[in-house]
Amino acid sequence: MINLFIVSAIDGMENIVKEKVMDYRRQQISIHQFTVLLIIYIVGDAILILPSIIAAEAKKDAWIAAIFSLFIGMIIVYFIYGVSKHYPNLTIIEYNKKVMGKVFGSLISLLYLSYSFLYAAVALREVGDFLTTEILPDTPIEAIHILFALIVIMATRLGLENIARCLEILYPYVFLLFFILVISLIPQINFENVQPVLEDGFKPVARASLTFITYPFVELVIFMMFLPYINEKARIKKYFFGGALIGGLILVLFTTLTILVLGYEQTSRYMYPGYSLAKKINVGAFFSRVEVILAGIWFITIFLRITIYFYFTCLGLAQILNLKDYRPFVYPLGMIMVVLSISISPNIVYINEMSSIWPFYDLTIGVFLPLLLVLITFIRKKLNSF
Repeated sequence: MINLFIVSAIDGMENIVKEKVMDYRRQQISIHQFTVLLIIYIVGDAILILPSIIAAEAKKDAWIAAIFSLFIGMIIVYFIYGVSKHYPNLTIIEYNKKVMGKVFGSLISLLYLSYSFLYAAVALREVGDFLTTEILPDTPIEAIHILFALIVIMATRLGLENIARCLEILYPYVFLLFFILVISLIPQINFENVQPVLEDGFKPVARASLTFITYPFVELVIFMMFLPYINEKARIKKYFFGGALIGGLILVLFTTLTILVLGYEQTSRYMYPGYSLAKKINVGAFFSRVEVILAGIWFITIFLRITIYFYFTCLGLAQILNLKDYRPFVYPLGMIMVVLSISISPNIVYINEMSSIWPFYDLTIGVFLPLLLVLITFIRKKLNSF
């Protein structure tokens, strides 16, 4: 009797495990949740560091570079959506294997996984650098990385649906804090900081736009992993464009505000101009030094960005190996991510100097490889039609 009970219990546990595994294969998020993920991902860590990179190149015309980048970025979004339409029910990893074959498709997929995993480590390093530079200078960076990585690991194990629900709770606070930040900085605006317009011509604007285009928009190729899990596929195009536009407008507004308040010289000189911008808030001599507002926005957005990168890596690896559950990879990859985040750069200056390399890396992964997939898909369809 006891043996029968044990066998029944084991069978029951196996069925539960199987159901949970299948739940991850059948996970679904709403179109609203997808839009929120998209907006918060685009804002990401860019709200803190992007104005400095743009101002260093475009100077007073950084706001023009931001607007121009938004226009080109929407074309990139259209391209990414167009690529996904060929196989709307497949993730980018499954798409690679379908078009390129099991071997070559897996090799290309590994490039995507290395891309997302490397960026997860870089973003985690940015968290450590920011906190040890601005807020917790006496705290070992390793401790910050481990604690933040544990939160990311926890979110990744819970799955895409729970990540989306978490962001549904947090995103109103992001918009509220951003609104307070913008309103509080209006008295500090100085339009002389953006005059004269195009003093050095359009060439510096074009150079600055390369970073702005690739950083938030080309990296959206990552979301080809999540498009098959949206439960309202007929509305994806509208909300994909809408979410990208809202996220881009937030970055354009914040970049413009940073130049108008700080000027391009201070913006390009500061490592985190957005944080320095928040220190300028002084309303009525009682509402001041509220840079924690921007820090709060950034912690939420960078948390999602790292989680998306890390989730992409774990789920993609499971799909390459044809496994039903990605969770066995979470803890090992999490530990590797922490080690990589510390060893990837000797100091904060070095990792910022690498910003000139990232755009070309992004274009290779986010434009060239998808374009190659589309070309091969087109050729195969033509050959099959004969």
